[in-house]
Amino acid sequence: MSFAGLAAALLFAIALGYAAFSPARSLAQVAAAPIPTVAQDAHYVGSAACQSCHQEIYARWSKTRMANVVRDPKQHPDAIIPDLSKPDPLVTFTAKDIAFVYGSVWKQRYFHKVGDDYYPYPIQWDVTNRKWAPYHVPDQGGDWWAKFYPDPKGDNSGRPTGPLCDGCHSVDYNIKTKTVAEWNVGCEACHGPGSAHAAHPAQVSVVNPAKQDYVSASDTCIRCHSQGQPLSNPIAGKYYDWPVGYRAGLKLADFWKLEDHKLGELTFTHFPDGTAHKNRMQGNDFVQSLMYARGVTCFSCHDPHGTDNQAMLRKPIGEVCLTCHSAGGRNGPRAATIEAHTHHAAGSPGDQCVACHMPKIEQTLGKVNVASHTFHFVTPTQTDKLGIPNACNACHTDKTTAWAAAAIATWTDRSPWRMTQ
Repeated sequence: MSFAGLAAALLFAIALGYAAFSPARSLAQVAAAPIPTVAQDAHYVGSAACQSCHQEIYARWSKTRMANVVRDPKQHPDAIIPDLSKPDPLVTFTAKDIAFVYGSVWKQRYFHKVGDDYYPYPIQWDVTNRKWAPYHVPDQGGDWWAKFYPDPKGDNSGRPTGPLCDGCHSVDYNIKTKTVAEWNVGCEACHGPGSAHAAHPAQVSVVNPAKQDYVSASDTCIRCHSQGQPLSNPIAGKYYDWPVGYRAGLKLADFWKLEDHKLGELTFTHFPDGTAHKNRMQGNDFVQSLMYARGVTCFSCHDPHGTDNQAMLRKPIGEVCLTCHSAGGRNGPRAATIEAHTHHAAGSPGDQCVACHMPKIEQTLGKVNVASHTFHFVTPTQTDKLGIPNACNACHTDKTTAWAAAAIATWTDRSPWRMTQ
């Protein structure tokens, strides 16, 4: 058979295959359809089922905050950070009253069970400052959901964690039975139900965000690292603060909308330019960034399976940006050296990319802030005009915005118009 004949036969066979797959669909429709990455009838089997084949990854993941965000102190007595034996007027419970401990880095909260749901105690431990602080969202002027869960006693007894927290602290939270396949951010939170893959290990039998387009890939993280609401709120009479119905491999925008913001307004969630005002808004920030528009994903920088670096970065914080950026490189910065770009001495805090492009201006607890993820450089002038904190004065706390503006005005490698916006 000639090459042309072989090619024609191959095309005919492909066409027959497509027709057999779905006679009512055209070849164009089939070609445009997404390739399934997990069996539709697959069910959740738990992270332990992944360990035998993925031992190294499982070992790293098991040590991460993702794997330990919610812990039962009866199984893990070391989970409780503060010494509850020391009296404090805010503390009205004992260790035996705690069903779950939540968090370990910036703050720690404590859940107790009432009926078939969990409720947070109205205090939290400030890990950074090692002190107790009240924890209660006001009915008005705070999180959007507070008015739908009024709490007149101020003790969080009107605030169940099921609709407000647990969908992001577990795998497959069932809103009808209030049960989970697994507590914490297990393997299947990002890879989807794993029964088919466990039975027949293959790339096509499980979701792999690394193989997805940049939007779907980042959706895996943005589902929980963002402020927003389900599209269909309320659901069965309750308001949820997480994307009910979404699972890895689906389109997040079909289930979740990010918190609205009007430019120029300072709100509970946003600064006037749209930068996040508080923690758990990395996704709200990131989708505005040029990084996201260019196809960078959350796990281009972070390894959700865990590393020894800060924030599970793939490289140390001073190196991760240099993976793609270099002095005089295609992606910038446009300077002979990194120091010439930062105008700070090599090795100093101000010489790190994140110091200016990811300033810690988003509140998590009191005066403890986390890094922004828009990667915008906020100028001192924007602080004066819009009240958005800038990186210069975040470090040089003894200086004024006028001093900072005058300093960067001397940087001849920058647009003078950009620096005075």
